[in-house]
Amino acid sequence: MKRFLALLATCATVLGLTALVTPQTAVAATGCRVDYTVTNTWQGGFQAAVKVTNLGAPVTGWKLEFAMPSPGQRLAQGWNATWSQSGSAVTATARDWNAALATGAVAELGFTGSFTAANPAPSAFTLNGVACTGSDGTPPAGDDGTPVGTNGRLHVCGVNLCNRYDRPVQLRGMSTHGIQWFSQCYSAASMDALADDWKADLLRIAMYVQEDGYETDPAGFTERVNGLVDMAEDRGMYALIDFHTLTPGDPNYNLDRAKTFFASVAARNADKANVIYEIANEPNGVSWPAIKSYAEQVIPVIRAADPDAVIVVGTRGWSSLGVSDGSSESEVVNNPVNAANIMYAFHFYAASHKDAYRAAVSRAAAQLPLFVTEFGTVSATGGGAMDRASTAAWLDLLDQLKISYANWTYSDAPESSAALRPGTCDGTDYSSGGVLTESGALLKDRISTPDHFPTG
Repeated sequence: MKRFLALLATCATVLGLTALVTPQTAVAATGCRVDYTVTNTWQGGFQAAVKVTNLGAPVTGWKLEFAMPSPGQRLAQGWNATWSQSGSAVTATARDWNAALATGAVAELGFTGSFTAANPAPSAFTLNGVACTGSDGTPPAGDDGTPVGTNGRLHVCGVNLCNRYDRPVQLRGMSTHGIQWFSQCYSAASMDALADDWKADLLRIAMYVQEDGYETDPAGFTERVNGLVDMAEDRGMYALIDFHTLTPGDPNYNLDRAKTFFASVAARNADKANVIYEIANEPNGVSWPAIKSYAEQVIPVIRAADPDAVIVVGTRGWSSLGVSDGSSESEVVNNPVNAANIMYAFHFYAASHKDAYRAAVSRAAAQLPLFVTEFGTVSATGGGAMDRASTAAWLDLLDQLKISYANWTYSDAPESSAALRPGTCDGTDYSSGGVLTESGALLKDRISTPDHFPTG
């Protein structure tokens, strides 16, 4: 997440490194730690120390790369490496005299730079093209390489979603459509594809309350949700249980239903490490104090059965932090929910919600734990043309801030927000170019890149 100047001056980012062979260099370390510390600041400028410790096999020849998180940050000059910057990307290449790093050896680098509005710390480093992991390459006990296996039960630390190592993580995944309409899209084959081909970390389970949903068959819909939780768990994915309130927009209308539902699913899934609860999808036409009151009545019901799970609270204006109602994140900042281990939902649709919404997220992320539990690449109606530029700007921002997200939707609904072409869910292919929409192809490309979850 972003760190402002006063905080950045006192903190260090600890990361790691895994193996890579390239034609130009020798084998990179099987493990490494990078400590980044701002050692001095002045008006519009700063000095940073970068300490690289090799935790694994000896290395000969290295190139350290990272991105400046803020557009106004610029490299001025550096030492103990050959430094350069192109756009936001910064590169430090070993000098002849420090190119070899034996096991346990340290390379100490540094640079001076300038900044304009903010000076956040870099959130990731790579060496010879491989992202740092913060470990010596040995998987921890119980780590099967899946998102849940690596990270374990999640919790909120500061403004971040953190794993069992108390390290910030970002989950990237997909949301179902309404399970009352598209249950055929959530089969063993589609879940295998989501986990193995898309390499998703997260399945959001959208259980509508009205619109032919939960209120028509509480026991049946609860069973469907639990079944999808199990399918996600079997594949090492996190499951975000979404109590999908939409119409009416006041979540208090469904307060008793919410208490009944969450008491049941929390008791049943309390021992699972992969469950996150989203207690109100998109409150609308209702004040923040009313939403807060609802949350403070539902959260204790969950905590009675599952005291440790992360809970996500919807926000005003269709979970826009109030922006869509002409307000701002300040109403939540100044009057937060009285509960621990919670996050706040933010939703956007890229063709409709642009710079003003991104600015609100950037401001709020420094003070509130945010989770983008739903977003689309198209307009807020779920239709229209995909806005590729705005989508890329949003996803780049979420990556920079380590904000988790779920895309609407992993379905073959006849709308441009769907990731799959109509009729796909009648078959067994959920990954090839022939079944993906324009939105689906973009999201699969983004989600399937390595997570590099920190384990050190």
